Amino acid sequence: MAELLRWGILGTGVMAGKFAKNLAASKTGRLVAVASRRPESVEHFGRDFLPEASITRYASCEELLMDTAVEVVYIATPHPYHARWAIRAAGAGKHILCEKPLALNYADAMRIIEAARENRVFLMEALMYRCHPLMDRLIQLIRDGVIHDVRMIHANFGFQCALNFEHRILNHTLGGGGILDVGCYPVSLARLIAGVAAGKDFLDPVSVAASGIIGEKSRVDEMASLLLTFPNRVMASINAAVQCALDNDVHIYGSGGSIYIPWLWIPQPKGNKIIIRRHGRPPEEITVEAPADVYTLEADVVAKAVTQGGQEAEWPAMRWADTLGNMKTLDRWRRILGLIYDDEKPENRLTPPHGLPLTVRSPNPMQYGRIPGLEKPLSRLIFGVDKISIADFPMAEAMLDDYFQRGGNTFDTAHIYGGGVCERALGAWIANRRIREQVVILGQGAHIPDCNPAALTRQLLESLERLKTNYLDMYMIHGDNPAVPVDEFVDVLNEHLRAGRIGALGCSNWSMPRIEAFNASALSRGLTPFAAISNQFSLARMIHPPWAGGLSSADRDWRIWLENNEIIIMPWSSQARGFFTDRAAPEKTADVELARCWYSPDNFRRQQRARELGRKLGVTPIVIALAYVLGQPFMTFPMIGPATIDEMRESFAALKIQLTPEQLRWLNLEV
Repeated sequence: MAELLRWGILGTGVMAGKFAKNLAASKTGRLVAVASRRPESVEHFGRDFLPEASITRYASCEELLMDTAVEVVYIATPHPYHARWAIRAAGAGKHILCEKPLALNYADAMRIIEAARENRVFLMEALMYRCHPLMDRLIQLIRDGVIHDVRMIHANFGFQCALNFEHRILNHTLGGGGILDVGCYPVSLARLIAGVAAGKDFLDPVSVAASGIIGEKSRVDEMASLLLTFPNRVMASINAAVQCALDNDVHIYGSGGSIYIPWLWIPQPKGNKIIIRRHGRPPEEITVEAPADVYTLEADVVAKAVTQGGQEAEWPAMRWADTLGNMKTLDRWRRILGLIYDDEKPENRLTPPHGLPLTVRSPNPMQYGRIPGLEKPLSRLIFGVDKISIADFPMAEAMLDDYFQRGGNTFDTAHIYGGGVCERALGAWIANRRIREQVVILGQGAHIPDCNPAALTRQLLESLERLKTNYLDMYMIHGDNPAVPVDEFVDVLNEHLRAGRIGALGCSNWSMPRIEAFNASALSRGLTPFAAISNQFSLARMIHPPWAGGLSSADRDWRIWLENNEIIIMPWSSQARGFFTDRAAPEKTADVELARCWYSPDNFRRQQRARELGRKLGVTPIVIALAYVLGQPFMTFPMIGPATIDEMRESFAALKIQLTPEQLRWLNLEV
């Protein structure tokens, strides 16, 4: 490197000191600034091992992020503050090395990675053992099959800390406990070894079992055990503790022997051992040395990637997908133990993790449209909230925040979704963000078989309570009951409209004749008709409905009707529930529901054409499938149900694709 990478450190704890001391030995970087929330700690930081005049000391992290001399930051704050400073650092254009775990949970880790991606900065989770040559040697041994097929992995990381409930290790408010502090190490190793055994970089477990002890005073996991099973039938047993000193070793058992690594988690420059025991042979000991301390090596890994313009480190250092898989496994471990931090509860998440007000990005690709009866414009992509839950509020708000920031403002909910957990999550988020007048809530009720005017009223009132609002912008009858005359549905909906509980009217899964009958009845009596319908519509034709009563409006007759009538369609399953992803292929039948509802020769022809057009336009087939729905000659507001920020970003890419009438016909096999 022609010039040393200029580092800033956020935090002045033990890890910050270790990193700063070893960064001084690096040939790729140098420390130029340090910041802390506590002025007294930053003033004395590094005086015993850093030249006094070599670093600038800031009394706030914000000041350091404004320092143009700082190119990359090492975030060494307690776990709950990682998301705040990593997201703000990315926004300030700083490259980021963030102490493990990357965030308090998977949802916040997603946000951090998305911030790094959008701001085009480097980001790595600081599991420093992954940067040591010991890992390269271990990986090669597994690849070479020295113990034949890997069968089981056993890994411990634990220590006995003092009973100081103010210290972060046993402090619930600071994200304490063994799972996040040390459990992340053996979990990450087990996932890596299972992956290497399968010819991949890592694997995520298909099943998780766990037990543990939550301290009465600490309210964090003081001792915890985990059992993982991977897709290739590799199993892993893991122990993590902050109130029990463990051997902190790793055993890997195979069909032809075993590998033993003592103290893998903090490898040294010299004396690192790998002991191989093969059946019928004497033990073999391998010594692995490194050119520098592991923290120095970690800084050099960051510098190499930054210098080469990369946003991720070279494997086996932690890459983004690996970090997300690790965080998801840690979340599952904590969930089994019932460990939810106060910071993760709805009442304590009044702002996004970065601590700044929620705003809409400008520019953004969102398009908007209007519906009779509503003053607010509606975003063309409607977010269906059936996958969110109040029980995992960080994940719910991560998805809702991301959708809103991209310009989305319309949310589809229903009384039946999740037995109320979805509506409670949406309501808590809207209340926390104080944006009720900026969003459009589309509610649905009277789902089959409880489809009648009395049930509609009861469910509407319950939904209003769950959502913490006194009105819904739009309300749809969630299914049809032909035994109920349309006049009765006209009357009950118009009654709630006059009372101000709903703004516009619609229906879901109604037939063409029933829709026409409802609107004729309403108009003949000077009442409000349906403004929109929500039937299924997608590029793939629905072969069988996922549930009884589901209706599609994708055939030719429906499309002609929609063109000739002033009514809007808000289709569900607008992306055919994953049919246009790699999950769907004639030979892939494990997902029974996907195969039953969408598999047909014609649909696979449509899928192939979506792939072909996607390659030409530089997007995925599922983007083409959604662009098909958006590009119809009648107004569509497709409902989307992304489960991750990656899926959200992919859905929004469809807004930038303008398909021609010829392309629409070709995709639909009309040409």
